[in-house]
Order: sequence, then C-alpha cells, then structure tokens
Amino acid sequence: MDLDTARFVQGLHEHTEGFAKAVAGADPEAPVPTCPEWPLRVLAGHVGQAHRWAADLIRSGPAPVPDPFEADPGAPGEWSAWLQAGAADLADAVLAAADRPVWTYFGPRPATFWLRRMLHDTTVHHADAAFATGTAFAVAPDLAADAVSEWLEMLSHPVMATLRPGFSALRGTGQTLQLRPGDGAGWLITRTPDGVRWTRATDAADAADATLTGSVQDLLLVLTRRLPADRVTITGDRDLADHWLAHSAA
Repeated sequence: MDLDTARFVQGLHEHTEGFAKAVAGADPEAPVPTCPEWPLRVLAGHVGQAHRWAADLIRSGPAPVPDPFEADPGAPGEWSAWLQAGAADLADAVLAAADRPVWTYFGPRPATFWLRRMLHDTTVHHADAAFATGTAFAVAPDLAADAVSEWLEMLSHPVMATLRPGFSALRGTGQTLQLRPGDGAGWLITRTPDGVRWTRATDAADAADATLTGSVQDLLLVLTRRLPADRVTITGDRDLADHWLAHSAA
C-alpha cells in the first residue's frame, strides 16, 4: 500500500507524541537497552534534532549529520513541547516544498522522502523509549509495513555499498528469505552477487530458503533488532535468517 503525505504527517505526529509520553517523568540518564550507548536524554535529543535537521535540509540544502550527544532537548519537563515543535517544523517544511526535489542520499527526491524517513526513524525510537521505560508501544500495520518496505528500499540501493560497506555481507548467490505477516502481502528478499533484491510477496506459498512469520509490528522490530528473533517464527534455513538479522540491522 502506498501511503500519502497526509498519512506520513499523521504518523509522525502520533509517534512523536507517543515518544514524548513514553519518556515523560523518566530519569534523563536512564539507559536505553536497545540503544546501549545512549541514555534517554540523548535519545530524546536525537529525535528532535533529526526532525529539525531534515527540515533545514529541505529548506536550505544538505548539512552534516549532527551528533546526538550535542543535541539539547532542554529540561525534561520541556521535552514534549520541544519534540512536537520539531515534528511540526518538519511537516511544515515538507508541505511548503510541495513536489520540489531536495537532496537525499540517493539523489534528488521529493521532500516527502525525509518525512517518510523521519517517521520511520521516530517510530523505531518510540519503541526504544517505550522498552526503556516499560510503557506500551504499538504501530499501525500500514505504517509498520511501509517501514519494512522503506528499509528494504534503502538496503537494495546501490549507493548503500558506499554508505554502509558492512552491508556487502548481505550479498549472496540467490538465497531467498520471506517476511510473512499474519495477513496481507509479505516481502520476498533475494541475495544476489550484486546486492539485495526484493519484491512484495502476495502468495503465502511462495517458496523461500528461510521464512520469518509474525505480526507486521513484530517483523519490523525484529528486523531493526528491537526484539529478539524468537518473537517471530523462523522456518527453513535458520543460519540464513540469523545471518541476515546480524548484518541488516538499521
């Protein structure tokens, strides 16, 4: 399913607000188990900093990726307003740019590229915050599915060999993995000598060397290493699935 700009904006606000609620009243120096080098303060700073960086990029062109440890989210009681102001700034920048192409890692793209990228980054960090503070986390199936597709789009782009040389370990000789949600279309991934290839898999009977089956939310969180692999069911070549998960994390 192709999502539109309005859905991306809605999702960005939902998960920014959800993130803010997850960290409200928590110790700013509390560790984040799924981002082990970051305390909550840095995680919160990164989310708001990334939204503002993307908004400035859309308006003014590329700038160096900022250091999360240099972000200043303010006093913990101010985090919610600061985070939501950053999300609003990004949404405003995207809507003002309309269809004007902007810089991205993959060449000029519509400004919605950054809205989509920041939405899915925020969603995963919302999960980080929720797991760190013991609060509830949920992502709508349509957003979770789009996050999986977006990550596969990035993994399979030729420029990733330069941006993330470690992803070269995902090359193969035709090995296939299927990601199968409880309902709806899944994903069929093929590891080729030139890199990762993928397509949506509409037939649950599509053959694959390894298959990961679970809710689309769990698939997303396992793929991004926020949940352990045993949260989903793995059938077929377990070594192949483990290798993929070890080398494909965002």
